[in-house]
Amino acid sequence: MSDRPQTAYKVLTAEQLSTLERDGRFGGAPVDLADGYIHLSTAAQLTDTVARHFAGQDDLHVAAVDLSAYAADTVRWEEARGGQSFPHLYDVLLLDTVVAYGPLERDGDGAVKLPVAG
Repeated sequence: MSDRPQTAYKVLTAEQLSTLERDGRFGGAPVDLADGYIHLSTAAQLTDTVARHFAGQDDLHVAAVDLSAYAADTVRWEEARGGQSFPHLYDVLLLDTVVAYGPLERDGDGAVKLPVAG
């Protein structure tokens, strides 16, 4: 049994979230399309991901993705930033696999709050 989390997080712009809601699927941001997979982060990696890749951007949203809803060969944990293992989705992001989403908010310490379902 893996000790890797079964939930990962995708940061989306308002336009990208609208696409996901409208189409029920999202093929990826420009960086995802260029790299051939959808970049995701664990809860522990999320705040640093936002700081590094979304600094200064407004109207961002966070989607919590149930990784267990995907075939095992479409989710790969690959080494990236600082030798950390990140979840990469080699498939489209399906709305049916998103267990919660909402606007990107921070707590009093500046950490990104995780979206809460229902």
